[in-house]
Amino acid sequence: MVFVFLADGFEDMEAVVPFDLMKRAGIEAVTVGTGGKNIESAHGLSVTAEIDESEVDFSVAEAFIFPGGWPGAKNLKNSETVNNAVKFALDNDIIIGAICASPGYVLSGTGALLGKNYTCFPGFEAEEGNYTANDIEIDGKLITANGPQSAVKFGLALVKAIKGDTEELSAFY
Repeated sequence: MVFVFLADGFEDMEAVVPFDLMKRAGIEAVTVGTGGKNIESAHGLSVTAEIDESEVDFSVAEAFIFPGGWPGAKNLKNSETVNNAVKFALDNDIIIGAICASPGYVLSGTGALLGKNYTCFPGFEAEEGNYTANDIEIDGKLITANGPQSAVKFGLALVKAIKGDTEELSAFY
């Protein structure tokens, strides 16, 4: 199961595009509302998450995904469930995907970036890790991207990490 965390102020493309690509690839993924199921994106899109953060079952997690956006990343960082998910992922060798502000903001201070190459939206670099400024960065189980312009690449990288290939999605790249 892939858990895509949404918080008020998330960047629309960074959540919807990777979620869509994972679903098209047959990956079991659900949206998780932080602070409730009714979430509003940075651009006013109202979304009802499939589950509330209290319903996340870490024991079935294949990946935890954190879209960026502002104040979405700030709201994710303030979620105890998000912080517990990152810790669980690190302790259990589970994929962490973060895009835009989330790599340098949500993951900052969690240990997820230590000794890792990562990218993020400029201005959200963390003090730990090796910021590369690339569109996308894959370092072991950490997959990061720099912003909405890389949402398709990010989604395809997640599909490849989870399924091993992206062949059935060839129409998208």
